[in-house]
Amino acid sequence: ATGGIPAPPPSSNLPGPAKGSGAAGAATAGAAAVPAGSGSSPAERPGAGTTSSVSVDELREFSGQPERIQKLIEGALALTRRRLIYAYGSADPEKGGMDCSGTIYFLLRSQNFAEVPRQANEQYVWVRKKSRISAVVSRRDDTFEINELQPGDLLFWTGTYGVDRDPPVTHAMMYLGTSKKTGKRLMFGASNGRTYNGERQNGVSVFDFKVSSAAARRGETAPDNAPDFVGYGPIPGLR
Repeated sequence: ATGGIPAPPPSSNLPGPAKGSGAAGAATAGAAAVPAGSGSSPAERPGAGTTSSVSVDELREFSGQPERIQKLIEGALALTRRRLIYAYGSADPEKGGMDCSGTIYFLLRSQNFAEVPRQANEQYVWVRKKSRISAVVSRRDDTFEINELQPGDLLFWTGTYGVDRDPPVTHAMMYLGTSKKTGKRLMFGASNGRTYNGERQNGVSVFDFKVSSAAARRGETAPDNAPDFVGYGPIPGLR
C-alpha cells in the first residue's frame, strides 16, 4: 500500500476551480511549468482537482532560504497549479493525480533526490536514518515542539487510514512556511479532505498545517481513528 488516505469515490473528483489566496489572487489552472529539475516545461492541461495555491511572495520565510530550498518550494507550488486530483496509488501527475507520498516522491525525484522512497512510512524512516526526526507529542498548535520547523521539512502522520505497517506512518507532506497575510502555517501535498482557509481541497494543493486535529479544534474528543501528527524532519542532504 502506498502512503495517503483511501481513494476518494468518483463523485468527489468532480472538476472544481483552482483557488488562489492573498495578494496573488486566483491561481491560473494549467499554467504552471513542470517542477524545477524535471528537464522539460511543456504547457500543462488543467486537471479536475479542487486545489489552492500561493505565490512565493506570500511566504514569509521564502526569501531567506537557500537557493535549493527555494527551487524545491517553487517546484511544489507549480504542481499545485495543475489541478491534480488525489489519486491513491499514483506518483505520476500525467495520470491526473497523485497520493500523498506519491506527490512527495515525484517532487523530490524531480529535484534530484534519487534516494527518496515511495511510501510514507519509508520516507519517515529515510528522514530519521539519514537526517533527523523531531517528534511531536503535543496536540496543541502553539506547542514549542514545532519551533524548529523550517520550510522544506517533511511532515508525518499516523492513522489516516488502517494499515499494517511498521512504523505505522500513513501520511506525508512538506512544510512551506507561514503566510505573510494571515500568519498561518502552510504545507504542500495531496489530500482529499484537508482544508485551506477553511475550504476542503481534493488534490495536490496548499493546505493549512495544524498539529491539532479538526475534532480538537472544535472542542470535541477525537475519534480513535483520527490521524495524529507525529513529527517532522529535514530532507536528507537538503540542509
